[in-house]
Amino acid sequence: MKVAVVGVTGLVGTVMCEVLEARNFPVTEFLPVASERSVGKEVPFRGNKHAVIGLEAAVAAKPDVALFSAGSGVSLEWAPRFAAAGTRVIDNSSAWRMDPAIKLVVPEVNAHVLESGDYIIANPNCSTIQMVVALAPLHHRYGIERLVVSTYQSITGTGMKAVKQYSLEKNGFVPGPDEMAYKHPIFENCLPHCDVFLENDYTREEMKLVHETRKIMEAPQVRITATAVRVPVMGGHSESVNVQFSRDYELGEVRQLLAEAPGIVLLDDPASFQYPMPLLSKNKDEVFVGRIRRDDSAERALNLWIVSDNLRKGAATNAIQIAEALKIKGFL
Repeated sequence: MKVAVVGVTGLVGTVMCEVLEARNFPVTEFLPVASERSVGKEVPFRGNKHAVIGLEAAVAAKPDVALFSAGSGVSLEWAPRFAAAGTRVIDNSSAWRMDPAIKLVVPEVNAHVLESGDYIIANPNCSTIQMVVALAPLHHRYGIERLVVSTYQSITGTGMKAVKQYSLEKNGFVPGPDEMAYKHPIFENCLPHCDVFLENDYTREEMKLVHETRKIMEAPQVRITATAVRVPVMGGHSESVNVQFSRDYELGEVRQLLAEAPGIVLLDDPASFQYPMPLLSKNKDEVFVGRIRRDDSAERALNLWIVSDNLRKGAATNAIQIAEALKIKGFL
């Protein structure tokens, strides 16, 4: 199978290569793709060095699947060109997520929506992915009416510039204006500002949680409100999620549903100090769920703490799982 990774030199692109290797995806020809300034550079894959090629050359090579992580502008321009050449595009940007004609997929939740005619498939936002993996089995059993979400998101979700800013600050240096990924220091700080502010005073990241969750779970009626915060953590997003159901629940059954659901690790023993943390999720593909407890302030309400590696399950792994689902269905 001929596989292209578009944006191969970025944080997510690098992890996509690692996950392709780790999951033993059947790559027979590897095409590393990046902008013109990176053409000719070499990237490692399965013990060999591969020269980066440009987008025109990649389209001409007609890969079977192209994993995109190069930003919305690149995706909007180039994904249709790859698709027209017969390539299945799995796009990690926000370009196509809310397009009603494009599937937005988390395989544990809605792989059933994938069809043979899908040549551009959207990979959801990282914070959305881990949340819907945990919520889907509960929604199927109890019906979710309302979600209140607070996120604690790693700086790696912003990209390499944020990692560099954090590293400089951590080592006692003051980043120059061109080295600042954020408007404020991130080391020993928390920024309630992920992505840009919109007219409703929510950030785009917060509204992604609202709109993407409804689309993936096919639940437009669910009421959702979110606050997204950037924290000085190198890997892994954490979420405090308050859920209100339409039917009552038993805590024992909630834990059993989560323990048996695909892609979830239940880590819920506070008496033994066992609960999800970013350090535990780093470089892992699962979604970790714990701190499960009844919310006594509202009827049929529940509190959850959800953690996952945002570069793995929140981006690269989910994209490759989509490719695996396409292969299982015979579309690749």
